[in-house]
Amino acid sequence: MSGGAVAGLIASGAFAVLVLFGCYVLLKLGKIFDEAAARVRQTGLALDEGTARVRQAGATVDEVNLALSHVNKELDRVDAITANVQSITTNVSSLTSLFAATLGGPMVRVAAFSYGVRKAAAKRTRSEVESRVTAQMKAEKAARRPAGRGGPQPAGEKTPSVSTAAGAAGGRRGGR
Repeated sequence: MSGGAVAGLIASGAFAVLVLFGCYVLLKLGKIFDEAAARVRQTGLALDEGTARVRQAGATVDEVNLALSHVNKELDRVDAITANVQSITTNVSSLTSLFAATLGGPMVRVAAFSYGVRKAAAKRTRSEVESRVTAQMKAEKAARRPAGRGGPQPAGEKTPSVSTAAGAAGGRRGGR
């Protein structure tokens, strides 16, 4: 074997190793591309699923917007009702002030007058009872004086005592 043949043999061996290395690289590259294609498919599915969720979220947002528009309408009605209630409250307050100004003073005077009349009537009734009790006590006292001076009393007659007069006056004796 000549030097050129050895050199050709080495060159063909190196070329064969290079081809084998290229095949190995291409095989690995094919697996990478297959994996990339699978990831792209998964991403596509995920995008489709995400798109469906976004559409569903869009529908949900539309429903929320519709609900909010209904809530806003109800809030407008509540605002109108609140304004009416505030107006009514102001009117009632004014009416109460007017009533207190026009009828409050005379009603207080009538109440004070009736209170005074009741007190005077109670005092008069008490005064009448006290004067009757005093008169009865004086009469009993006067009745006892001649009985004590004149001698013994007949057996059937009793002298009224002060305690029965006090009992008639409700248990009070003399003073207030």
